[in-house]
This record gives sequence, C-alpha cells and structure tokens, in this order.
Amino acid sequence: MNAVVRPSLDAVDVRDALETDPKTFREAMRHLAGGVNVITAGLGDDRTGLTATSVSSLSAEPPTLIVCVNRSGSAWPVIQRYGHFGVNVLGQEHRPIADRFAGRGGFKGVERYGVGSWISLTTGVSVLEDALAAFDCELEEAIERHSHAILIGRVKAARFSEQRNALVYWHGAYADMILDPPTDPRAGEAG
Repeated sequence: MNAVVRPSLDAVDVRDALETDPKTFREAMRHLAGGVNVITAGLGDDRTGLTATSVSSLSAEPPTLIVCVNRSGSAWPVIQRYGHFGVNVLGQEHRPIADRFAGRGGFKGVERYGVGSWISLTTGVSVLEDALAAFDCELEEAIERHSHAILIGRVKAARFSEQRNALVYWHGAYADMILDPPTDPRAGEAG
C-alpha cells in the first residue's frame, strides 16, 4: 500500500522560513512588465485614486475585473465608502497623469484630477475621456489579504479609444509599448 505523506502543522514554520525575503521578491517582480492604469474612486471633491499595474480581466460573462489596491492608501476607504471605482488604461501620452496618481509631485485626493479630461459613465466615478480603455465598475467583492485588497469589480460601463501605444511599467520605469501596424496576412501572395 502506498502512503501519501503530508507535512504536519509543525512543518509550517520550516516552510515559512524558506519563503523569499520581501526585497528579493520586489526585485524579481521588477522583471514583470505591466500595463499602467489609473484607478479612480469617489465623487466630487471626495475623489482620489492611484496608479496600478495589478489589473486583470476575471470574466467576460458577466464582465468583471480584478484590481489590487494597498489598504493603507487613500483610495481604499473611498472605494469602500462609495462601492464603485474606475479603471483607466493609459497610453504613452498619459505619463503626467500616471505620475500624479502615483503621488509624485505631492498631489493628493482631488488634486490628482488636475490634468486630463474627466467624464463619468454610469456610477458617477470619474474616467479619463481619452484613456485607451475605461471601465466603470461596481464593487462586487473585496478580499483583504496581507497589505492589499483584491477588488472584484462588475463592469457597468466600458469605452475605448482608437488604437494607440500603451504605457507599461518595467524595471521601475515607464516604457512605451510600440505596436507594429497590422499586416495583411495575404500580402506577398501571388494573385
């Protein structure tokens, strides 16, 4: 008879000791390129937001996104209070907006909206009018883990712009993602 050996609860301490340290983890994560997004929250003068790369599609039916936000940041209590948030996918021309929402220059709260043209769609949350894509989300669930909250947002409205170059974050800096123009797969075929 073959036996399956499972670690005892005493082994948990050993596994924890084998985890990588936060500094090594952060350095390794610098190798993961991510699209730059601005997460918007609140209404009127009670608006804030943040710059984030931790955004992902969860489902198309129903349309749902996942966003991770730091629970010690200014946006988390505002998202909890209003129950909605916006996700704005940035293009390379949006670097100044990404910087403001990252807190560079000391901008806080509603001051972060001082650059760009902002509109609202369904929930009232602000979305960037010329974002590559903008999603107006209702907070469906928030899962608190460690320093962050994993937000599950039901997309109530979405819009997108013409295809432009996306802004990405890689190795601690912004980088432009340049798309080659689409090619006709039939090009070069003999007629």
